[in-house]
Amino acid sequence: MKRDNLVRLARFKVSEKRRQVEQLELMMAEFGRMAAELDQQIASEEKRAGITDTNHFAYPTFAKAARARRDNLTNSVKDLRVQLNAARISQEEAEAELLNAEKLEMRDEMAEDRRASA
Repeated sequence: MKRDNLVRLARFKVSEKRRQVEQLELMMAEFGRMAAELDQQIASEEKRAGITDTNHFAYPTFAKAARARRDNLTNSVKDLRVQLNAARISQEEAEAELLNAEKLEMRDEMAEDRRASA
């Protein structure tokens, strides 16, 4: 494989890893926003019903369901955080590969230039 193809492939990998990191960050932010909205809805429903004890027999069903959804979103954010850390490590590795490929390409170009001038 020619060095320019190697560099092109490495650049593609880096851009793909960056895209993955950005996508995970966006998902985490969106899930956080949705959880905050659910918190507001839960508080509103509890205020409307006048019951904040989740074990009370008359606790609003909507508030129970919203709590479950919020908890699922919170757990998803925690899982995404683990994936984000792995994606960042993968991105750093891809960037290191790109740097090495660029150095190899530059070394080959310099050797070629020396051969041409000799």
